[in-house]
Amino acid sequence: MPDFTIRTMLPELMDQPEAQEAETRMALKEIDTINHLLGGYSVIFDALDKLSWSDKTVRIMDLGCGGGDMLRAVADWALKNKRHVDLIGIDWNPVMTSYAREESIVFPNIHFKTMNVLDDRLMDEKADVIINSLFCHHFDNEELVTLVQRMYNLASQAVVINDIHRHWFAYYSIKALTALFSRNPLVKYDAALSVARSLTRKEWENTLQQARISNYSLRWMWAWRWQIIITKENQNAGSSQQGK
Repeated sequence: MPDFTIRTMLPELMDQPEAQEAETRMALKEIDTINHLLGGYSVIFDALDKLSWSDKTVRIMDLGCGGGDMLRAVADWALKNKRHVDLIGIDWNPVMTSYAREESIVFPNIHFKTMNVLDDRLMDEKADVIINSLFCHHFDNEELVTLVQRMYNLASQAVVINDIHRHWFAYYSIKALTALFSRNPLVKYDAALSVARSLTRKEWENTLQQARISNYSLRWMWAWRWQIIITKENQNAGSSQQGK
């Protein structure tokens, strides 16, 4: 049984350069399905609803966009809610950005770039809102502090983080779910490992403190997710720690 009192730093298979393209593409399709089933998009939608919106076009950047399913969901949300958005996805893996472009071809306001988020070139990009979903747990503690600082510096309005809560129930639930319904070895291995790599509330609070971030909200949401909204001054997404 894993020790859930500490983060594991075992690497996920999809993070490895040798991951096969066919398996990676199949995994991205399954991840899209899992996000729909477990309400993974609602964490981001809820945060976007809390931001201050005007009639101008808001540029939203998704770091670690994977197959682009989150940006497609945001594009649909924006259309439904009459929000004007320009969407850009960043991922280091060309297999993922290629897949994302193919799946997003009907969305003219979505674009993708292949780039490591710790590459200094990222700081030349512009965005109003930075989002990421199930991404932060891929980084070790020191890298995560750097990533949070970079996201804060990139965003003119807010940063929205959606990531997993490390907990035994979440671990064994996703392990059982993928054992029953997944046919992909990458998903079966990485899904449970993602939970073991993720952070607790206290660890997130320590990370944000080390990154010198104080204007944020931190809330637990279903299914075993943390929603973190970091706001720049004069924004209204929330500035106090809250939730379970």
